[in-house]
Amino acid sequence: MLNSCRGSHTHLGSTKKDTGVNFAVYAPNASQVYLCLFDTSGHSQTAMIDMFLHEGGSWSVFVEPLKEGALYGFRVEGDYDPQAGRLFNVNKLLMDPYAKDFFGEFTWSERHFCHMPVGTLSKLDNAIDMPKSKVTTLAKYTEKRPNHPWSKTVIYECHVKGATYKHPDINPEFRGKFLGLADPAFISHIKRLGITTLELLPIHAFVSEQFLITKGLRNYWGYNTLNFFTPHKSYLVNNDVSEFQRMMATLHEVGIEVIIDVVFNHTAEAGIDGPTLSLKGLNNSGYYRHLPEEPSIYINDTGCGNTLNIDDPKTLQLVLDSLRYWVEVMGVDGFRFDLATILARTSHGFNAHHAFINAILQDPILNKTKLIAEPWDIGPGGYQLGAFLSPWREWNDKYRDTIRRFWRKDEEILPELAKRVHGSNDIFEHNKRGPLNSINFITSHDGYTLADWVSYETKHNLANGELNRDGHGENYSFNCGKEGFSTDADIVRLRLKMQKNALVTLFLSKGVPMIAAGTEFSHSQGGNNNAYCQDNRTNWLAWKPSQQDHSLIYFIEELLSIRKAFSVFQHGFYVHSDDSRFSVCWLDENGQLMSESDWHSEGRKWLLYSIKDRQLEQALLIIFNAHDESLEATLPCAPFSEHWQFALSSCDCAKYDSADPMCTISAQSSWVFTSLKEGNIHG
Repeated sequence: MLNSCRGSHTHLGSTKKDTGVNFAVYAPNASQVYLCLFDTSGHSQTAMIDMFLHEGGSWSVFVEPLKEGALYGFRVEGDYDPQAGRLFNVNKLLMDPYAKDFFGEFTWSERHFCHMPVGTLSKLDNAIDMPKSKVTTLAKYTEKRPNHPWSKTVIYECHVKGATYKHPDINPEFRGKFLGLADPAFISHIKRLGITTLELLPIHAFVSEQFLITKGLRNYWGYNTLNFFTPHKSYLVNNDVSEFQRMMATLHEVGIEVIIDVVFNHTAEAGIDGPTLSLKGLNNSGYYRHLPEEPSIYINDTGCGNTLNIDDPKTLQLVLDSLRYWVEVMGVDGFRFDLATILARTSHGFNAHHAFINAILQDPILNKTKLIAEPWDIGPGGYQLGAFLSPWREWNDKYRDTIRRFWRKDEEILPELAKRVHGSNDIFEHNKRGPLNSINFITSHDGYTLADWVSYETKHNLANGELNRDGHGENYSFNCGKEGFSTDADIVRLRLKMQKNALVTLFLSKGVPMIAAGTEFSHSQGGNNNAYCQDNRTNWLAWKPSQQDHSLIYFIEELLSIRKAFSVFQHGFYVHSDDSRFSVCWLDENGQLMSESDWHSEGRKWLLYSIKDRQLEQALLIIFNAHDESLEATLPCAPFSEHWQFALSSCDCAKYDSADPMCTISAQSSWVFTSLKEGNIHG
């Protein structure tokens, strides 16, 4: 027989005590909250227990005897008044926002909707289609972390399933799972490349949108969160959430960090016509943003139906508690915040000193993690690249677009190109930040793959079921002479060279480099630049024995060895003319300093520059030639050796006579030369 008493409201969620379990939830405008317990099958509700109200709007109850693994949910009574933003409906079983685990699968049905239609209270009970929250306690993560400084960080953005699902050397049971990322076969691959940090697409429990399910598709990327504390269940082998901790421990042991992509801008509950699953049924008017004069209308700065209201203290607490949980208990090293502008927006617009930003800066746990912002959303004033404060890093889409446009041979792009490869000081230096605040990337999960960037000039998204209207319209891409797949040897050769050009630019730019998984063996999505709903070979990396010898793998290895050897890429400040140690010289094809007219000369599609470290006596000379004709270039005098030493080129037939200052830089190619005093490798 169960006994219950008032319990404590200080720790939200379920907390296992010696003789039972304490439950607490926040629902300030409810008239009554019930704890509902279920049998081990999750099908039958075995108890419905009144919870007790505390000042501030939290409810609690302590139940004994109750064990770890108990299944539960909440039901809430209160006003049903959509026009006032109140959607209480006792017929809807709600997931605990603080659930560390749950049991059962989410199934779409009309039973999840609070009203059918809006204004008509639905009396359908949704418990049969709703996962049950599960009492779960995990020990804190205690393993040693790599703690790579930003100056040595190289990011590999990947999807948990897609990265390993087709890998033949990984235990079939682990493929597409968290433990697949911890398999020696995958680890050896990313270590070989020189990767220090995995950035995982969303791993919080998520569900597919109903409109995708009706099309026979599913949300593959995971940007549709159901719960902020539970790992996505399909990435587990034995439905054991501690598998995530095992993955982290294994990756940390070999020096690999993990950043997770978190979606705190919206949830799977969508707008007024969306399902009632958790937050909406507990405190709809507090957890989500609404028009002040019309509480029934959700502010939709995300394009997903709702926007989380971080201005609300309890919503802010929920987000911060989740972040700390993933660091302290699950072991992650940092976060990439999807549509991060929303997290710092008030009713008056973006605020770099928002309570959310300030809370993280003063939090002794979170301020030591890696923090990356995607600094834009679709709301008013949503583009905020460069507006975040240290220690935040930001995805730099201006870098992405500039590099793409240069190699596409766009006109008058050289001044912009120089800024981007030099660390984007025009974006970050104004608020005392350096080049390592820029996350440099050319491709990511969102948009074309690197191989598709040089193979498609128009998007091919018909498989998404949106008549090719979704996805970016301007990709700054080119197809090298034929749209899509080609067996023409010249086209294949040119596409590979152009991918190498992009990688040379990326890895030899100041900033923190990031590549998308599959870049290293020219993974293609068939021209789909919005493959968010393609849980198939479009996204699954096609691991084959031959791909382990793909030339891009060797090329990335070489590039990262150069990057590691030269100190300028680890330097955390911008290099200006008065710098006593470092210098950057922008050169013309005669080896002389560029003039103002050179920067804006019509038809000039090449850039030459040298970077020197006087203290370590090492220098790089980098030449980018995007022109479709070769360039006769005179190399400047090598500063720390008799001649420049050829290091690398995107052109397989590159030839250089070190005794001859003249060098023919082939069309559409990049070249790298070094000059160092013997033994002066930074490392």
